[in-house]
Amino acid sequence: MSPHDSQAKPERDTRLFGGTRTRRTTVHDIAAARDRGEKWPMLSVYDAMTASVFDEAGIPVLLVGDSMGNCHLGYDTTVPVTMDEVTLLSAAVVRGTKRAMVVGDLPFGSYQEGSVQALRSSTRLVKEAGVGAVKLEGGERSLPQTELLADSGIPVMAHLGLTPQSVNAMGYRVQGRGTKAAQQLVRDAKAAEDAGAFAVVLELVPAEVAAEVTQCLTVPTIGIGAGPHTDAQLLVWTDMAGMTGGKVPRFSKQYTDLRHVLGEAAEAFGNEVLSGAFPSEEHTFH
Repeated sequence: MSPHDSQAKPERDTRLFGGTRTRRTTVHDIAAARDRGEKWPMLSVYDAMTASVFDEAGIPVLLVGDSMGNCHLGYDTTVPVTMDEVTLLSAAVVRGTKRAMVVGDLPFGSYQEGSVQALRSSTRLVKEAGVGAVKLEGGERSLPQTELLADSGIPVMAHLGLTPQSVNAMGYRVQGRGTKAAQQLVRDAKAAEDAGAFAVVLELVPAEVAAEVTQCLTVPTIGIGAGPHTDAQLLVWTDMAGMTGGKVPRFSKQYTDLRHVLGEAAEAFGNEVLSGAFPSEEHTFH
C-alpha cells in the first residue's frame, strides 16, 4: 500500500439527490446521472420561500411551470399565463435557491410563431430571471425553436405527451395509446433529442410507452403520470404537499396534507384573536 493511500481524499458524492453538492445543478450533472442509472426528483414551484424549502431538501431541479396558471394564479387552464408572469415568478424562484437548476416554462404564445420568437422569450428568462434552462412543448413541431435555442447556448427541456397548452385541441387524456400514437411519441422524443434538447418530459403517457422512449434516448426522461421507468419524476408541489383542493390527479401522490395543516393554523389564529388570547404579553411591546 502506498503511504499516500491513507491520506487520499474521499471521492466526491455527486448524486443529484442526497449527495453533498453545494453548487447549482447543471445539464452535465443531469447527463451524468443518466449515465449512472440514477433516478432523481423534480418539482414545479412558483415562489422564493417555497423554492428555498425544496432547495434545502436537496431537490436538484425546480420547474417554474405554466401550471402556475391553475395552482398559483387562479386561472382555469395554463393558456392565459403570460411571459411577464413566468419571468416574475422564475426570478423569485432563482432568488430563493442556491443549488437547484431552475427551469423556466415558455408559456402559450411565447414561441409558437417560430424560432426567433422562442429565442427572444428564452433570452428574457435567462437574462431577467436567471433561469438555467427553458422548457417548451412539442417534438417535431417545435424543432426549429429547439435547434436555435440549443445552438444559442440555452439548454432546452422538451415536453411531450399531454401538453397542457394544447388542451383546447387534445383535452386532458392519456397520450400515446395505440401503435400509431406510440410511434409518433417516440419520433417526437428522438427529434427533440436530435435538435439539442437535454431532457424530455413525458406527461400522462402509458408506462410501457414511456419505457420505450426512455430506452430509445440518450438524454434523460422526466415522467409525470408516465410510470416508473423514466429517469426522473416530476410533481406539482401543491399536489405533492396536499395544498390542491378537490380531486387529486391519479398520477400524483400526497406526501402530507398541508391544506389541512394551514387551515387549522388559520382557525387557531382566528379563535385566539376572537378570545383575546393573542396577542399575549410576550407578543406585546412597552
